[in-house]
Amino acid sequence: MLDIQDLEVGLDSDAGLVRAVDGLRLSIARGETFALVGESGCGKSMTALALMRLLPENGRVLAGRIELEGSDTLALSEQAMRAVRGGRIGMIFQEPSTSLNPVMKVGAQIVEAIEVHTPLRGAAARAKAIEWLKRVGIPEPERRIDEYPFRMSGGQKQRVMIAMTLATEPDFLVADEPTTALDVTIQKQILDLLRDLQREQGMGLLLITHDLGVVAGMAQRVALMYAGQIIEVAAADEFFRAPKHPYAQALLRALPDAVRRGEPLAAIPGTVPALTQSFSGCRYAPRCASAMAHCAGTAPTLDALSPTRSVRCLLYSAGAAASAPKALRAVASPPAGVASTAKAGAASAPLLDVRDLRVRFPIRKGLLQRVAGHFDAVAGVSFSIAPGRTLALVGESGCGKTTSGKAIVQLLRGQATIDGEAVFDGRNLFALDGDALQTARRDIQIIFQDPYASLNPRMRVFDILEEGLTALRPEMDASARRQRLEQLADQVGLRREALERYPHEFSGGQRQRIAIARALAVQPKLIVCDEPTSALDVSVQAQILNLLRQLQGELGLAYLFITHNLGVVEYIADEVAVMRAGRVVEHGACAAVLQRPSHEYTRALLDAVPRLAVA
Repeated sequence: MLDIQDLEVGLDSDAGLVRAVDGLRLSIARGETFALVGESGCGKSMTALALMRLLPENGRVLAGRIELEGSDTLALSEQAMRAVRGGRIGMIFQEPSTSLNPVMKVGAQIVEAIEVHTPLRGAAARAKAIEWLKRVGIPEPERRIDEYPFRMSGGQKQRVMIAMTLATEPDFLVADEPTTALDVTIQKQILDLLRDLQREQGMGLLLITHDLGVVAGMAQRVALMYAGQIIEVAAADEFFRAPKHPYAQALLRALPDAVRRGEPLAAIPGTVPALTQSFSGCRYAPRCASAMAHCAGTAPTLDALSPTRSVRCLLYSAGAAASAPKALRAVASPPAGVASTAKAGAASAPLLDVRDLRVRFPIRKGLLQRVAGHFDAVAGVSFSIAPGRTLALVGESGCGKTTSGKAIVQLLRGQATIDGEAVFDGRNLFALDGDALQTARRDIQIIFQDPYASLNPRMRVFDILEEGLTALRPEMDASARRQRLEQLADQVGLRREALERYPHEFSGGQRQRIAIARALAVQPKLIVCDEPTSALDVSVQAQILNLLRQLQGELGLAYLFITHNLGVVEYIADEVAVMRAGRVVEHGACAAVLQRPSHEYTRALLDAVPRLAVA
């Protein structure tokens, strides 16, 4: 159905031409799910944008063909492409906040897509929009269809984006991280919906994701990308049972779970190389534990090892296919003090004690937007976190997790009515103002769920990170600030030259690393982590989780970890609080809650988690 041959995509930049995609080949049959995985910045999303002919202004296709059922889409006029884009090929974008028009109601945006690409009009198109909002799990779709995107959570906006794409019933779907912002129950619902559509319509699916559990449950074939090239292609069961490329092996060893709890994850050192350079050898060699002497000067080709598997690695070239890759580099021991700090924290007084937290938002109606009622987003939540401990807050999208975190960090003043207490280090945060509040904000930081919306697009990364230091750490001079920020860039896996670039020049995962660096910059005591790893690929997620654990051990940091990734919860959390409809329905030690859940809602969450069985 889809055949991509020798695709090359270039991006003009101040540093030169960035070869974001270099010689990519793949084909996808009707009804097949083909997964494209790899690190942030490797070219996955750029491949999808090239397929849709939606490259940024500085991007262009340098060579290659993209054929949809025999028709080269690169040769079509823009007018002809508009009929293909959205009609025959649908796309779920990675960041719903930037894909939805902020000044249009979500229903109007879905209806617009339906009317452009289907015969339905008016009331019939609106009825279909409501039907699709219901199918993707939006509660009260008849009411929510007339809301603006800003009134919805990140997961709800993602579901609206999915509904808008699927409502036109395309022949082929490009899904760029379609479930990243979704909790596990809604994720299962969406994935089941995609499977049903594939069976009904024979829809082909290019699935771009870093969630290997989703890949294992959805895909028939997997392609692994690195630095603009595909380095391994295999049937999904083969890929997970016996990965061949050293990078694929490292990815699977970097997955967090209960088994690896208490030890560092097998994070891959370094970062993806800059794609402005000319490569003479293997692009993965500087980070590869199995690298040989000639890897630096000999470029490997994508060689077929069997009818269903190809690998780009010199370990399998020139008759070396029988030799297995060497064992990956041993991982360092856990940072000193991690275990002892956690034990001490369990017995010490709480750093943060939240008592009966209630958050009410006004419901405004009419032309003058008068208050017609109130919505209880958080309805009596209580928990505590000790120094050096991690409390995970889990639950479905819209249950009040993020609202609770923002209320504690004092980001909802003037927007909502907040009752209860949040006692931090002996001070009630809700009673602070002026200098006292400024001091508290130095000790409490937040990593936001949507890095694109939380980074100023007009500021360089260096200025974004320095802003917090200037405001909250005035004792540091310019030299100390630069040294601190360069150290942070190294810690979160960014090259130092990235400090001089703007947010729009980075991928979603790279922007999330910038957001994490900003929160860490002022050396807080407590960090509210709102889905801090949801936009990150597996290897970078391992780096960040290792970093968070190391900082917790060295500095006694406490984390309120808001997430829907239960693998991450198993690995990092000491305690778990499960939220539903603004209330905590189960709270206890991580192992007890996840292994022996007592509430039926917790059991439903665990049953919906995609499992990855690796031999």
